[in-house]
Amino acid sequence: MATQADRAAGGPLLLGVRHHGPGSARAVRAALDAARPRVVLIEGPPEADALIPLCADERMRPPVALLAHAVDEPGRSAFWPLAEFSPEWVAIRWALDHGVPARFIDLPATHTLAWEKEENTGPGTEENTGPGTEENTGPGKPGKEDEPGPGQDPSADRSPDVRLDPLAVLAETAGHDDPERWWEDVVEHRGAGEGDPLAPFAVLAEAMGALREAYGSGGHDRDLVREAHMRLQLRAAQKEFGGDIAVVCGAWHVPALGERTTVAADRARLKGLPKVRTDMTWVPWTNRRLARAGGYGAGIDSPGWYGHLFGAPDRPVERWLTKVAGLLRDEDRVVSSAHVIEAVRLAETLAAMRGRPLPGLSETGDAVRAVMCDGSDVPMALIHDRLVVGDVLGEVPPDAPAVPLQRDLDRVQRRLRLRPEALERELELDLRKETDAARSRLLHRLRLLDVPWGEPTASRGSTGTFRETWRLRWEPELSVRIAEAGVWGTTVLSAATGKAEAEAVSAQGLADVTALAERCLLAELPDALPTVMRVLADRAALDADVGHLAQALPALVRSLRYGDVRGTDTAALAEVAAGLAERIFVGLPPACAQLDAEAADETRRQVDAVHGAVGLLADSPAVGGGALRARWQAVLGVLSVRDTVPGVIRGRAVRLLLDEGELAQDEAARLMGLVLSPGTPPGDAAAWIEGFVGGGSGGGMLLVHDERLLGLVDSWLTGVPAEAFTDVLPLLRRTFSAYEPGVRRTLGELVRRGPGQRAGTAAATGSAPPGFAAEPDLARADAVLPVVRLLLGLDVQTDDNDLVGVAG
Repeated sequence: MATQADRAAGGPLLLGVRHHGPGSARAVRAALDAARPRVVLIEGPPEADALIPLCADERMRPPVALLAHAVDEPGRSAFWPLAEFSPEWVAIRWALDHGVPARFIDLPATHTLAWEKEENTGPGTEENTGPGTEENTGPGKPGKEDEPGPGQDPSADRSPDVRLDPLAVLAETAGHDDPERWWEDVVEHRGAGEGDPLAPFAVLAEAMGALREAYGSGGHDRDLVREAHMRLQLRAAQKEFGGDIAVVCGAWHVPALGERTTVAADRARLKGLPKVRTDMTWVPWTNRRLARAGGYGAGIDSPGWYGHLFGAPDRPVERWLTKVAGLLRDEDRVVSSAHVIEAVRLAETLAAMRGRPLPGLSETGDAVRAVMCDGSDVPMALIHDRLVVGDVLGEVPPDAPAVPLQRDLDRVQRRLRLRPEALERELELDLRKETDAARSRLLHRLRLLDVPWGEPTASRGSTGTFRETWRLRWEPELSVRIAEAGVWGTTVLSAATGKAEAEAVSAQGLADVTALAERCLLAELPDALPTVMRVLADRAALDADVGHLAQALPALVRSLRYGDVRGTDTAALAEVAAGLAERIFVGLPPACAQLDAEAADETRRQVDAVHGAVGLLADSPAVGGGALRARWQAVLGVLSVRDTVPGVIRGRAVRLLLDEGELAQDEAARLMGLVLSPGTPPGDAAAWIEGFVGGGSGGGMLLVHDERLLGLVDSWLTGVPAEAFTDVLPLLRRTFSAYEPGVRRTLGELVRRGPGQRAGTAAATGSAPPGFAAEPDLARADAVLPVVRLLLGLDVQTDDNDLVGVAG
């Protein structure tokens, strides 16, 4: 390897680092300042050399990542994340600031992506070897699983899947059981500019040399290929620039780069590697992604803490605890300067007791928990989320290379003032406003393109179709999704249209097509709707399954409502929906015959959905509402009395007719009495009750206000034979457990009074359940009438001392 003597003789300066280590980053900066090389070589894909000048742009703010993807298969991609405390980023910035060339020397991404494809491993796995991937979170270390202990015979045969963790071996050799803490103490917490700036790299290179001598590649045979390419690049730089060369790479690779090999041997290792055509660019990254060990993460537990250690000019502990105090104050917790002073003292004391040179995250965390949080872990979770990890989202200049779809998305985001953010936030949209409507269209189009930047959630305070609520969070891998979606078009609108048309043609079921029609209306894709509607009409005509039709109708009706809000012509959609409803009316009664319990429950949910859809469809001006509603009520009447229909469906049909006012309460009580008579099997009777008063239909309040129905249920339940009670108990528990606690409590009070103390007896004796009077108080009821009339927009005339006004 290159020692100080080699450096004096013109050899390269090999700076072995730990990727994303603030101590390593400070040491690299100090070493480069001392050595002043003519060129800086960095571990990374050479295709990114042309992107290095962008790092000088003030608009480039880490964390960022190099994104490489296959041109013909954008989903096959790899990331190389860089934070402000990454040694590679520091080396790039140093070279740009000093006018020195900087180049990447790792295995080209064209081979890396093709290699991944041959081995059928996804990007971001342990085989993905750029700086910041899971494999390289230590000093160029392989993964930790199945690692051999330091006492294992290095000459013993080891499986290729057994991978060495050099950090763990060095820590154990030094007598430490925690590799991360040991590394922080000896490197990350080491002050910059103390002593010889090159000494730490010489010591680390010697330690890694001993490990490589003992363990070879440590189970990572792919590293041998990468290192052969790095050596070839190093030789080329030496030939071009002479000896003043600095190499910044994972410390694990330093011994291999200093190894004496022939050019022919290195080229032989690279011969025959697969290739794939690739594109590369910079993309924004987030601290949260840096904190993830798997997928596209970098495996840093505390990127916010590392960023603080790197950026703090002095007194890092005091500055960190001041940040913590500021966060807690923002959350209305009482934290004073005295708390900060005491927490600093406690953290320093803990570090001294534990033999650490500087308080680490564990010491400061213990101090904060004891002094500022009263021992509670709840605020500690907030501190971890906001500070230890952080919500930092990097930025990339607009002129960075990007696929056309990404450029169009950037333009639309700027126009709509919808900035991507790493912190999750809610966005309330009023679709009556043009800007909010355009934001809604953009988010729906991106969801159709499988770019889930936003997720719709329930609106607070309004359930109207003119309002939407979204939960937004930008994740770095969405850049890959955008690259993948680029095959459908060069703009968000054209890509969403192309994908919708393709999905309509390839949809497997009717419900899939209706859901797609709904999404097209939400995204306002007028050019895609004709194709979707043609496929929808064809599928609806051919599909004879009533269950499929019942699943499809609600989505179609919702689409009609969305069209009203967005001003879209939905006449064709209304026609298809009306035809679908008529086919359901005809096919539903025979489809409900002789169903088992599971199928009956599913059909009951479909009946509920169709009932709601018919109510909305009947209000559409494009449909004959009265006739459609009457036809559906006739179907419910048939279902309510047909013996071959399961009890849960019959009960629900009776309840829906009762709620619609098409069935008198006396008739509903008669039907319930027939079902709950001794001749009906207990299981069927329990299913009928579940359909009538269960399923979140407000049946509990119905029983509260109609004690006659409650009395029928009570009498039936007390008469169920003991041997049958166990069978019906699960159904009854499922029915009544869905009621709100207040409803269950009131029902219990009513039942406790017993069948002899029903409504009529209560009026005679003056008794009533808690919270109810024996008779209505008409004077108190009349007192609210002026306010009710005002709310309804009616003229209000009262006595002299009452509310007087006219509602406009």
